[in-house]
Amino acid sequence: MTRINPGGTIGILGGGQLGRMIALAAARLGYHCNVYCPDAGSPAFHVAQYTTIADYTDEAALMAFCDSVDVVTYEFENIPAETAALVAKVKPLRPGVKALEMTQDRLSEKDFLNGSGVTTAPYKAFETREELDAAFAAIGRPAVAKTRRFGYDGKGQTMVKTKKDLDTVMKVTKGAPAILEGFVNFDREISVIVARSASGDVAAFPVGENVHTNHILDTTVVPAAIKEIVEAKAKVMATRVANALEYVGVMAVEMFVSDIDGKIVVNEVAPRVHNSGHWTIEGAATSQFEQHVRAICDLPLGPTDTVGKVVMKNLLGKEILDFEQYLEDPTASYHHYGKSDPRDGRKMGHVTWVKPE
Repeated sequence: MTRINPGGTIGILGGGQLGRMIALAAARLGYHCNVYCPDAGSPAFHVAQYTTIADYTDEAALMAFCDSVDVVTYEFENIPAETAALVAKVKPLRPGVKALEMTQDRLSEKDFLNGSGVTTAPYKAFETREELDAAFAAIGRPAVAKTRRFGYDGKGQTMVKTKKDLDTVMKVTKGAPAILEGFVNFDREISVIVARSASGDVAAFPVGENVHTNHILDTTVVPAAIKEIVEAKAKVMATRVANALEYVGVMAVEMFVSDIDGKIVVNEVAPRVHNSGHWTIEGAATSQFEQHVRAICDLPLGPTDTVGKVVMKNLLGKEILDFEQYLEDPTASYHHYGKSDPRDGRKMGHVTWVKPE
């Protein structure tokens, strides 16, 4: 049986705000959660019935964790692949190891996407200066150098506009495996939040239009200002990726769009619930977090219709301290992630406005 009925226990690897919101959605559907994370101050611990504080490489702790749950999921993609593989031997892991391994390495991700018939920017792998020079000659300028692993919110990325920038690239990558990616001229950044259940059913949410500041998501607006045919194409591409991975759960596929010709280029895949899908909590018939629980427990997927025009804004660092203005705004829905240190650039919460259509 693939279904996990209400009353069961969901194991969540990772204790950040995404795990917190998964646990909240799971509780509403009648599930218990055990959150596994090395950090005793993890915000997901505040809302989970059970917690496990241990390193991701602690085999004994992982086995005890697995014994206490019916299904395991993860809330961020930097869980060690070895940890995921160990868990998958004893309990259903949804999404599975394949999705985690593919998205942890930008080269593997690009190769997989292109092999699945999905368009990406041109790219070349490099480690040495000689390989970088060859990649630069093939890709041209402008380009973006990215470390293959552990990069998010712009970390490990360097713009390349002239050959002199290659010196900076080598200082940033420090000989680590990396890729040089052709720069994509685009008008809009969009993302598709798509769910695939253990039974293979697929449902995509309306496309969100994203605005980034300093490589960190600032706002998501739904519906995106794109043509219907572009939205349909974006959903087809996201569905193709989910099916090719035999994915189970919610995933985000981030894309670049050209308004002139409607061309779509996939930027990256996040094998988890995603920041650009937070708007669904108030703005859609089913939130991405409930949809994830439904998918991994093999329940029927919920409807994805919007309930109006939606704007979601991240609250970074000390922006969270201005919470009173949102509480006084009857059109705003305010979320605090329970983090105590409002460092610059740290995601502390978000606020969503829904305007009925």
